[in-house]
Amino acid sequence: MRQGLSGVSVLVSHPLSGAVRSGGRRLDRLTKRDPNERVRLKEFEITQLPDGQCTGRVVVAWHSGANFIGTAEGTDSPQGQLRCAAEAAAHALEQATDSEVVLQVLAVKAIEPFDTIIVIISLEIADVVKRLVGSCLVKEQMALGAVLAVLSATNRLLGTASRLLAR
Repeated sequence: MRQGLSGVSVLVSHPLSGAVRSGGRRLDRLTKRDPNERVRLKEFEITQLPDGQCTGRVVVAWHSGANFIGTAEGTDSPQGQLRCAAEAAAHALEQATDSEVVLQVLAVKAIEPFDTIIVIISLEIADVVKRLVGSCLVKEQMALGAVLAVLSATNRLLGTASRLLAR
């Protein structure tokens, strides 16, 4: 991953479909989408700023190619970049659901148990009691791993919620 002003662009696919309960209402608009339609990570960029801050930008495509952009700012440190990337991904997914799903990043951590790095994320959805956890194996692109971990966590939640609502 190239960091700095140039950032990085990648293309990765993750399924994200179904509906969730939020605020006691059923999000029927989300259940009408094709369950096989995937959210696609189109771009990810982390930019280091001269004032010790960083910005993250995530672009995802969903709904027949519509693009949704999420941004976040944070401290320019390894942990700060992880959180910034995760929050930008969460904001992009919020945009993709027309803010019907509001995500809060509770924690993000990179661990190195063996010869690889695992990025683990904990999320919460507003008005939903359940905590979400996602992870991603990376070699050195930890901020990108945080973005993919958010997609992994939300993929599982929305898939599970979709099956529960279908009952």
